[in-house]
This record gives sequence, structure tokens and C-alpha cells, in this order.
Amino acid sequence: MSLTLHYHPLSSFCWKVLIALYENGMPFTPKLVNLGDPEDRAAFLKLWPIGKFPVLRDEARDRTVPESSIIIDYLDQHYPGPGRLIPADPEAARQTRLRDRFFDLYVHLPMQKIIGDRLRPADKKDPHGVAEARAQLRVSYDMVERQMTAGPWAVGEDFTLADCSALPPLFYGNQVEPFGPARKNLTAYLERLQARPSVARVISEAEPYFRMVPKEA
Repeated sequence: MSLTLHYHPLSSFCWKVLIALYENGMPFTPKLVNLGDPEDRAAFLKLWPIGKFPVLRDEARDRTVPESSIIIDYLDQHYPGPGRLIPADPEAARQTRLRDRFFDLYVHLPMQKIIGDRLRPADKKDPHGVAEARAQLRVSYDMVERQMTAGPWAVGEDFTLADCSALPPLFYGNQVEPFGPARKNLTAYLERLQARPSVARVISEAEPYFRMVPKEA
């Protein structure tokens, strides 16, 4: 099989790529990487010295493709499925990429800041940074709440890259900074995402690892 995805099933950015792969039924070989294992870690760093998940290896085209958005863009170009994850129309494609960046930068990163802080030793906690991250999430939630009046998905009627990006941070974000009852559109959007077969499969595969997610002290 040409495509190999180097990933971990608990990694939220890996979820984004897995959703895209499952959405279009793209055949690939999953390569679970345990960074705690010296041999696994060394092999992964040789492939991608930055050491961040996910990384796609395409043997047929002799390409190593890092970064979740770039991987999905690459797949959509070279291994398109029945549904385009990045629209052919330039304006729609630009809006899709904008929403993708929005979810990555203003929902995903602050969510990771909150969870990551739980892993720090007691004397290395960053309460100010966590408070800033929570404030950013609330602003982002309100923006998505307004945006979701326009259609069932992030950019209207079609499921796209933007929706692949939305699920992981909204799923985890609602656990660390709950949406609250007032954000009905946002809550309904997350429910639609979780009901989609590609998303449900990703979450199901990650469930055995949920015990590893750090809890609030």
C-alpha cells in the first residue's frame, strides 16, 4: 500500500487527518508511533526531525508529507475521493482554508494549552496562560456559534477540510471549557460531527486511550 500514516490515536491533530482518510475511503497503512519507545522515536525522528504528529509517507510518489492541513491538501490533490475536502471553486477553497486555520489556531491551540498545562509539575504551572487560553476559547466559541447559522457544516452544505479541523478541538475543548447551554448552534454542530461515520470511527478507535488524557487536578 502506497500511503502510510505515522500517528497516535489520541493525538487531536491526527484525528483531523484520519477523518479525511475515512471520509473518502482512502486505503492507507496506519503506523502507530510510541514516542516513549526509543526505537520508535528514533525511526520517527529520522522521517520527520521535528517529531510532531501526524506524518504521511507516500512511497509511490516518494514524498514525506507533514502537518495535518498539508496532508489533507495533498490527499485531496493526488488521491481524491468521492467528496472533495477542498472545493474546486477558488473563493470557496479560500473560505475553507480560512476556517481550517481558525479552528487550528484559535480553538485547537488554546485547548492544547489547557490540557498541556495539566502535565506540568506543580511548580511549573502557567495559570495566566491557561486563563488566556480559556478566554480565547470563549471568543472562538461565540464566533462559531454565529457562523453555524449559515449551514450544517463549517463552510455551508458540504463537509470539508474545515470540518475535519473542527471536530478534534471542539470535542476536547467542550471537556476543558464547556460550551454552556447558550451556545445551541455550536452544540448542535458538534453533535452532527460526532454522528458522521468517519468521525465516529476515529473517536471509537481513540476510546481505549482516553484514560491517558490528563485530568484537571
